[in-house]
This record gives sequence, structure tokens and C-alpha cells, in this order.
Amino acid sequence: MNSQLAVVTVTYSPGEHLDRFISSLASATVLNPQVILADNGSTDGAPEAAAKAYDHVRLLHTGANIGYGGAINRAVAEVDPSVEFIVAVNPDIEWAPKSIDLLLEAAQRWPRAGSLGPLIREPDGAVYPSARQVPTLLSGAGHALLGTVWPTNPWTRKYRQEDEARSERTVGWLSGSCLLIRRAAFDSIAGFDSRYFMYMEDVDFGDRLNKAGWHNVYVPTAEVVHEKGHAAGRNPELMLPAHHQSAYRYQADRHPNWWEAPLRVGLRAGLAARSKVAVRSALRSRSESAAREGNNNGE
Repeated sequence: MNSQLAVVTVTYSPGEHLDRFISSLASATVLNPQVILADNGSTDGAPEAAAKAYDHVRLLHTGANIGYGGAINRAVAEVDPSVEFIVAVNPDIEWAPKSIDLLLEAAQRWPRAGSLGPLIREPDGAVYPSARQVPTLLSGAGHALLGTVWPTNPWTRKYRQEDEARSERTVGWLSGSCLLIRRAAFDSIAGFDSRYFMYMEDVDFGDRLNKAGWHNVYVPTAEVVHEKGHAAGRNPELMLPAHHQSAYRYQADRHPNWWEAPLRVGLRAGLAARSKVAVRSALRSRSESAAREGNNNGE
């Protein structure tokens, strides 16, 4: 296996996405990296099938659903320390030709790049805003409260950085769905914070890289397609509360002083209330969608 690069991903019943992920990887780089699947309890047999079908794919059972960041850390711990770069990526990514090689070339241009991220497209071709500003308490609250009802509000626009030119540049943080990470940078901040079960671990990771003197670099010449949310969408009653809990943890960690306790209490209460509303809305939408599908099948 290649000593410069390894690829690690977290699986949780990834289905057909996993085969597309692995098969398209061959066009993403001229290297032959080992791929480690950190499995958090799949029941669909896809990780086992992939490990059997591909010689360069290794299956690592984490023993439980330990979350994304914790599973990535477990997988990275299995990579030889001499490997310079690690791709941490979701298994529902489909690689465009040369996408990893273009990220590696950019890493040579940016010797202080701790992480580098590609341009991420939705399945319909739309560009996902994957290179963002680190959220402050004000911008995070504005985005959380208004992002769905007023998408063009100033806090969301500033946070998502959608008005920025599509150019190679340093950013606050990059989507954890696809990151090329310099191993030295990963080790310097002890990897992902495993207290985040899901969501915000990439925001926290990028922020801590910045504070440790590394850069997060957006490389839009490299492209991938992300069929995002296939796991989260199945269980909104679990994933939406996890999202809000992670948002609380992120801000609470950055406002730890005793005199900020009232802020933390208010933040926890507000996010808990918002989580309940979001779960009810998601479940109602799922129920209505199922009813429409049932009616259509009956016609």
C-alpha cells in the first residue's frame, strides 16, 4: 500500500453507496491507498462485502455506534504513522477524476495546510457550501433561528460564505464529508473530539486546527459528489437532537467561564426547544410523504 496516503471512512449500513465510493476512488488518485472502513454497527452486509471484494479495503469493527469523530480516530490509529496524508470521508461520496491528486498537489502549495477540502456537489449538480466561516455565538444563533425560514439572512450568508469567489483559499472550516488531512496536523490536536456523536465535529476540528497554527484550505479544482444524509435521514428523531446537542457543546466549550453560566443555560434551553420543533416537523413530513407514496401506489 502507498506510504503517502490512506483513506478512512465510517460505515453504518451504507448500502449501494459504498461500492460507488470504492470503485470511483480508482480514478481519484494514481496512488493505491489502503481504505479502512470503521464500522459502527452495520446490518446490511455492505462493509463485509466490500472488504471481501477489494484487496486494499480493510474492515475495522468499532464494537458499537461510537459516532463519526470517534470512529475516524479509531481508523486513523490503525494507519502507519509514516503515512503523511489521510483522507477522512463519508462513504456516500463519489469521486471525480483526479480529485484526491488535486488535493495532494494543493497540499504541497500550502505547507501549513492541516486540512484541505474539495468542491462538493449535490447529486443534481448544485454546489454545496462546504467552506465556511467559524460560527460565533451571534452568527450561529442567527443562522440556527433564521436559516430555514429566511435563507438569505445576513448571518447565514456570512456563515455559509456562498458569496465568496470560487477560489483556492483559507477558510474557517471545511465539511468533514471529505477532507484531506495532514497527519502531523491531526496528531497535533489529537484528532476529532469524540464527545461529538455526530455533527459539528468538523467545525470543532477546523477551529482547533486554526488555533494550533494550521490552515484549512478550500480547493475547488478538486470535486466530489455527496449523496448526503442517507443515514441521518432515516432517523430524524435521533439525528436532529444529536445536531442540537453538538451545537450546544461547541458553543459551551468556547464559553466556559463561571460568569457565562447563564448564557450556557439559555443556550441549552433554546436549542432543546428548537430540537423538539425540528423533530416534530421532520416526522410529520416523513408521514405525509409515506401517505402520498401509498396513495400513488394505490392508483
